[in-house]
Amino acid sequence: MRSKGRVCRLNLSMHLSRLSVMLGLAAAAAAHAQPAERELNLWPVTVARSDPTTGGKSWTAAGPLLFRRPATENEGGVDHGLSPFWVQRDSARGELRAASFLYPLFSYAADTTTYQWSIFELVRQSGRRSGAAAPDGPFDRRQETEVFPFWFSRRTGDPERDYRGLFPVSGTIRNKLGVQRLSWTLFPLYVESERNGAVTTSTPWPLIRVTRGTSHGWSFWPIYGRAERAGISRQTTFFWPLGFNYTQLPAADAPAGTAPRRDLGFLPFYARKTGPGFISETFFWPFFGYTKQIEPKQYAEQRYFWPVFVQGRGDGVRINRWAPFYSHSNRKGYDKQWVAWPLVRHAEWQEGNVDRRRTQLLYFFYWGEEQRIIGRPEVRPATLTHLWPFLSHWDDGAGRIQWQALSPFEVFFGRNEKVRLAWSPLFALARHEQTASGRERTTLLWNAITWASDRTDASSEFHLGPLLGVTRQGDNKRIAVAGGLFGLRRHGPGGWRPFWLDFSRPTATPPIAAAR
Repeated sequence: MRSKGRVCRLNLSMHLSRLSVMLGLAAAAAAHAQPAERELNLWPVTVARSDPTTGGKSWTAAGPLLFRRPATENEGGVDHGLSPFWVQRDSARGELRAASFLYPLFSYAADTTTYQWSIFELVRQSGRRSGAAAPDGPFDRRQETEVFPFWFSRRTGDPERDYRGLFPVSGTIRNKLGVQRLSWTLFPLYVESERNGAVTTSTPWPLIRVTRGTSHGWSFWPIYGRAERAGISRQTTFFWPLGFNYTQLPAADAPAGTAPRRDLGFLPFYARKTGPGFISETFFWPFFGYTKQIEPKQYAEQRYFWPVFVQGRGDGVRINRWAPFYSHSNRKGYDKQWVAWPLVRHAEWQEGNVDRRRTQLLYFFYWGEEQRIIGRPEVRPATLTHLWPFLSHWDDGAGRIQWQALSPFEVFFGRNEKVRLAWSPLFALARHEQTASGRERTTLLWNAITWASDRTDASSEFHLGPLLGVTRQGDNKRIAVAGGLFGLRRHGPGGWRPFWLDFSRPTATPPIAAAR
């Protein structure tokens, strides 16, 4: 009897082992057969997703605040942070390339050799990273620090390029603020500037000025001033800016007998500009006047109560302005119209082989642009539309579409990637993305509700946070409650079957490839 019992227990153990193997194989087959989810939605804790094409992974947490995703402008890199407080971009090797804190309060950028950071673009520093390869020249070693408008410094190792200054006490800057050199001591008591070889000394600025070098002159501002650049120009001012007389002499290679260019006037009564083949006069400035030009191009213009009524005709130029009711101008192919200024603005122009048309309502409340390839009418136009602050919509004409609601920043900072990373996600109550290959994804309430579809493998997903997930791939379907606590699945043409405790995870590879 004992031997029979042992045989029965042995047979039972073998049957259980075989049954376990069969159940394991069946479970594995079911796992491959069921639709593979690309998204794990545990909103608002976290929402993770895998890109079926690249295998790249992205996630958000605490709604739109915490995030990590592949960088769109840095192949292999990632963007991550806590919006809008800290946003960071890393290279494919994990090196810091850019960061911002409450942008534009603080921003930082770096490459393999240099770095720069700023606070409101008023406090700035740039220089060479420690450990970078040896520079080619002394200017490549420069480090600049600026606390505008109080402190300026540059260090390169070249005395001709180095400077430092503490405003208004004393200092010098070079190649900045539109001058080659600017020095001061107890500003405004003493200021010296250099531009194109002319050195102007002011004691104090701007009342008394003396110019020497390539230009000579003096002024007692604003009563009287004169300056002359030998063989180039002469200038006299009196009761600045009311009276002026400026003469620009013909260039050395100009034909003999070429008339100089002259600007003179005593505002607001009269102003006159003349030059070779050109005259413009204004009476009771700036209201009434005319312009006539015969070379190098012909142009004629009449002005009445400028800028209200203006009529202009010439080579490549046409102006009709009856402001604020209507105005239409065409300058060198740039065609612009205003209706009930500033209500409606429309402009058309060409850049290269692209025809661009832009319409605006009150500058930015409605902003729409259409771009078409010239000579290719069969190609769909690219469009960009802003309905501020509710919606921004972008279509590249080749199947890629994006839109976002709300969108208060895009119309003002459309090319500012830092604003797009730090601030735009906070207002993305709804967002849609579509690729040319047929992949679409729409989200509501910062990924609380998401649905996606992919025509390449006939798949789709719907997630209501962690409460409900509906996944389909071909004829295989899955409905999961609470992330897989229980639900229903169907394989192919078969019927629905219940399941429980099946907590799926996003896959980094396309479901078809996984099934193979």
